[in-house]
Amino acid sequence: RPFTVFRWCPGPKARFKKTEICQTCAKTKNVCQTCIFDLEYGLPVEVRDKALRLNQALPRSEVNREYFRQQVDQALENSGDITAPYGGHELIGKAIADSNTTVGNSNADMLLKLARTTPYYRRNRPHICSFWVKGECRRGEECPYRHEKPTDPDDPLSDQNLRDRYYGNDDPVAAKLMSKVQAMPKLTPPEDRTITTLYIGGVSEDINEKDLRDHFYQFGELRSVSVHYKQHCAFLQFTTRDAA
Repeated sequence: RPFTVFRWCPGPKARFKKTEICQTCAKTKNVCQTCIFDLEYGLPVEVRDKALRLNQALPRSEVNREYFRQQVDQALENSGDITAPYGGHELIGKAIADSNTTVGNSNADMLLKLARTTPYYRRNRPHICSFWVKGECRRGEECPYRHEKPTDPDDPLSDQNLRDRYYGNDDPVAAKLMSKVQAMPKLTPPEDRTITTLYIGGVSEDINEKDLRDHFYQFGELRSVSVHYKQHCAFLQFTTRDAA
């Protein structure tokens, strides 16, 4: 499908970047037009969809894809909102907005841990000079490409496909992040079922006992709250083990 392609250089000694997909496709998946990463968390589509349990089967045939995009464009023009033409299911962008109200679940917490909060400038580096790899580059410092050895060709990250990244299928970047999740330390509750006390760290003097009670009462009834400002922590004792 024809669309306007923008090309720019993000900075000195950086490679030129361009838009890879149209605005309609980007809004359908709530991703960036250039890097095809999620706009909310900055993560691959496959990681986001698995964490939030989002399942969006987009049409693959040319005719169905064109009809799908026409319906989405019409919905955006009429109401500014997106509704999928198949089955009336909400598209990914709106589903993510609704999921932000339930950030307390473990899957959303996992996304927040994996989300990149600082700019990733290595993504803007120029490509490796193929002439330098063969020992034939004569530009020296004036060469706009990197003079570095390429990565291992057997490395899955060396073979990335924008189509797989967009649809969230067999993305090597997503596989690397999911393996990182499995290696993360997990909090295991103690075996003694009589322990119902929860430790809270990073407690400042602006937070008082009432604030802690009001926030944690949603998980269960509290028996006692002990705040230690010198240690910047608090201990909450629930009445039941399940609430803790």
